[in-house]
Amino acid sequence: MKKKSFYSFFAVFLAAMLMLAGCFGGKEETAKPADGDSGKKTEETKGPKVLKLNNTEEPGALHPGLAQGTHDSWILEGTFEGLTKKTPEGKIVEGMAEKWETSEDGLTWTFHLRDGIKWSNGDPVTAEDFEYAWKFVLNPKNASTYAYQLYYLKGGTEFNSFKLTKSKDSKKLGEQDKKLKELEDKVGVKAKDEKTLEVTLASSTPYFLDLTSFYTYYPISKKVQEATPKWYTEASTFVSNGPFKLTEWKHKESLKIEKNENYYDKDNIKLDAVTFAVIDQETTAYQMYQNGELDMVYPIPQDVLPTLKDNKEFHNGPDLSTYYFNLNNKVKPFNNAKVRKALAMAIDRKTIVENVAQGGQQPAYSIVPPGIPEGDNGDYQENGGDLFSENVDEAKKLLTEGLKEEGLSKMPKFSIVYNTNEAHKKIAEAIQEMWRKNLDINVTLENVEFQVKIDREHAGDYQISRAGWIGDYVDPMTFMDLWVSDGPYNDAKWSNKEYDQYIKVAKESMDTATRMDAMHKAEKILMDEMPVLPIYFYTKPYVLKENVTGFFTPINRYPQYIYADIEN
Repeated sequence: MKKKSFYSFFAVFLAAMLMLAGCFGGKEETAKPADGDSGKKTEETKGPKVLKLNNTEEPGALHPGLAQGTHDSWILEGTFEGLTKKTPEGKIVEGMAEKWETSEDGLTWTFHLRDGIKWSNGDPVTAEDFEYAWKFVLNPKNASTYAYQLYYLKGGTEFNSFKLTKSKDSKKLGEQDKKLKELEDKVGVKAKDEKTLEVTLASSTPYFLDLTSFYTYYPISKKVQEATPKWYTEASTFVSNGPFKLTEWKHKESLKIEKNENYYDKDNIKLDAVTFAVIDQETTAYQMYQNGELDMVYPIPQDVLPTLKDNKEFHNGPDLSTYYFNLNNKVKPFNNAKVRKALAMAIDRKTIVENVAQGGQQPAYSIVPPGIPEGDNGDYQENGGDLFSENVDEAKKLLTEGLKEEGLSKMPKFSIVYNTNEAHKKIAEAIQEMWRKNLDINVTLENVEFQVKIDREHAGDYQISRAGWIGDYVDPMTFMDLWVSDGPYNDAKWSNKEYDQYIKVAKESMDTATRMDAMHKAEKILMDEMPVLPIYFYTKPYVLKENVTGFFTPINRYPQYIYADIEN
């Protein structure tokens, strides 16, 4: 297949040379290399630098306020930029904001935008665009699942939590809109002028600056949103403020983003374009990589990983993420903690990471992954240690007791829902067999598209589902607040008042020791109750062509292509 690719390229190249010869009237001397030139193409004749990537799913929403997964965020991170951004070393630096100040109590932040920043359509990016975007996320009419990430703003929780009522009575609707506007006006984000954004927090938040680099905090153009509400669904209406702009979107097939000439740091953007092939089959994507049709592939087929360890194109970065299974706590018998713990204790995680996943992952016996500092007191996950262990005999005992408490003599039929991915299928099959062998449980597997899986989890239309979470910022809270009662990503439908209280303490305290102690206690409750089953802590194994430079892998992001370059 490599030969076919080479000959195809050679034929195109030869045809191009013949065309050039014709264009220059057959003057032979113009085709000769200059003195000292070996015949290589000059800078002028080199083609555009186009990086070819794969996106594992069709994006659900390329809108910062509506996006909810890496199939959205990987593209958003190249097309938008927040007040801050991250360096390859993970440091928070200036983005759209050139500087900022913080009050002594940590409640008020004042951001000053750069001069001359523009949207891809040439309009200026203003502080009002940030205010508008953040309030768009919080407005309950927009049903943003990531709205809780803006609850740190004063009045944010109250605005987003307002219960909308359906009515045909125009007077009642008018009263509702009036109340909404009152709540919106109280939200702690205000454009003081075109370049100054003042942010007031509900309580001091140690990681707030990190949050401003996260995609839910990106701006959107108020002018574009109000004129074209569905601007984010097609390339022809797409407007962004980042290094690249969306120029082509063939739905469920491919996307293309091109260098944004209106970006303030455009001189440091080396690529002319990035293409994303929408491919949900890892094997297909890897074959395309081998054929030269892709420059980078992530994730890699699990059966290929063992063959790549000495390959110069193989990279394996850190990843602030956890692979786990959701259990629907509202469905019998998964409402019983003993049944849930039995399932957790009957899984051999070492076998999964060594023989199935095979990417250097670490078995997970807690929910928060390594890589988060506990102030100056080492690593949070290492300090917490293992919070449960595998034990088949104990699992059998707990399962019998739990089923009896629910009036059952045996486990009813149930299924594991997983999204289209060879790795997820193999892991689900391995756990299916472990439960059959260790607990005499028969479970079926159900494969669906990623967006379908997300929708069913949110709706509670499942029994067990495969899940994973990448930290939005580098703090244990990015995992711990997932399972607060009524949390938007609490797909397990679990509730524990003591857990909620510990999370509240950790969110409101500025004392590191107090915060970390509260989260350790909350995590212990979570693992005792086991509403979700941790499987392993991810790594980031990917392959990248040797002529591509400038990629970097932040601990809580997909491999970043923004400052990549291609050596022709």
